[in-house]
Amino acid sequence: MPNWLLPEHIADVLPSEARKIEELRRLMLDNFRRYGYELVMPPLLEYVESLMTGAGQDTDLRTFKLVDQITGRMLGLRADMTTQVARIDAHLLNRASVTRLCYAGPVLHTRPSGLHATREPLQIGAEIYGHAGLEADAEIQELALASLEMAGFAEVRLDLAHVGVLRAILDLDPAAHRDRDAIVQLLRAKDVPGLRELTAGYAPATRDALLALPNLYGDVDVLATAKHALPDLPGIAKALAELAALAASAIGRADVAIDLADLRGYQYESGATFALYVPGLPNAVARGGRYDHVGEAFGRARPATGYSMDLRELARLLPTADRKHAIRAPWGNSPELKERIAELRKAGEVVIQSLPGHSDEQDEFECDRALVLDESGSNWILKNLG
Repeated sequence: MPNWLLPEHIADVLPSEARKIEELRRLMLDNFRRYGYELVMPPLLEYVESLMTGAGQDTDLRTFKLVDQITGRMLGLRADMTTQVARIDAHLLNRASVTRLCYAGPVLHTRPSGLHATREPLQIGAEIYGHAGLEADAEIQELALASLEMAGFAEVRLDLAHVGVLRAILDLDPAAHRDRDAIVQLLRAKDVPGLRELTAGYAPATRDALLALPNLYGDVDVLATAKHALPDLPGIAKALAELAALAASAIGRADVAIDLADLRGYQYESGATFALYVPGLPNAVARGGRYDHVGEAFGRARPATGYSMDLRELARLLPTADRKHAIRAPWGNSPELKERIAELRKAGEVVIQSLPGHSDEQDEFECDRALVLDESGSNWILKNLG
């Protein structure tokens, strides 16, 4: 095997793609700052027990693990940054007020999330801590939609769900509560025959509600159907009202769909959840939601909601960026030449000096001007190259 081959679903990012990714990262981080979010940079690896605190089994399975040669303890390479940022809020910042944090960095997965997905996503996201009201959920949803709009995506689908619906149903029946994990798996797969078999011994109200959930998906009219199909419980009423409010806030910015059996974040999320889809990707390009209970695992209960997306996956859908106009300059030690090049770069121009004996080949730049001496041989001027 050639020694330059990389592992499966791991790849180098070449200049034109790297520029798209980096421009998206800067654009979104600058926008987060305009909303008042502060940037944090969690470490790439931690002790496994810290990294897995508050995370679900899915995260555990996606995490690469290795032994620390200094301490002998097990380390994990982060597969997600959400719990890391929650730890920073709970233990390092330790604020009592509302805190807005954002982040961007690589994560590593043991397996790819899709057929053509990378195992090294570049994750970017934002989180709000300290406010339990729906206002925080609405801001995070707005921020996620704004990020896709800034990236140039006009067609966006917003899928909304709420884990509070299932939790209210399970609280009705101890037997159902004991089978929680199996129920979640069947609902995620929309396996109605399996659900019918599992719920055979449940209370009729619980069974009917669980069997109704796989069919409660579609546009916002599903919420009205759910009010009649599900038990009249405070937890369900609250969840449906929150979904209605979040759907209303997205009108005009995205096509909204509701799926009350979408429970992909059930292990640690605690309220409304959302996923964003764009043409060209079968999987969600961004996911978010409320996860109030993660802070409890760090010893400090704190309301929290946030979202994240993979910039590498997003950039793959965007057209190749136009080559940037640049200036070609000769190599030389002339003080006048150096001063002129410095002036141009300070003004924001790209100036590429040609090294002796070589012609420049770049994917990123198009030299449409050249820095040359005028007829007097004393002044450096710009000449159009046509």
